[in-house]
Amino acid sequence: MNPKQSSMLILQETCIDPSGSLVVYAPVDIPAMQVVMNGGDSAYVALLPSGFSIVPDGPAAQRVSGSLLTVAFQILVNSLPTAKLTVESVETVNNLISCTVQKIKAALHCES
Repeated sequence: MNPKQSSMLILQETCIDPSGSLVVYAPVDIPAMQVVMNGGDSAYVALLPSGFSIVPDGPAAQRVSGSLLTVAFQILVNSLPTAKLTVESVETVNNLISCTVQKIKAALHCES
């Protein structure tokens, strides 16, 4: 593998139907994924899924209603269970959530 290339893949599942839309994704280590693709045990693949859902807001009979956006992230900040969160890590997560919401709104041509 080229050292300039990432060793991660993004595993994604998407569902769209009248009840709403859902996108769930997780970064996956390429060597671990190759083991699974060759019949290895998937229990040893670490997954931290994140994603978002968009569901209609308001009465179903009303065509002009809004939507409810829910965003969720699982982020490993520190591998020690007793570790305390730092201000910097909280700011990073807040920025990630804000940036993600803004990009979703832009992709859907939503008002600010």
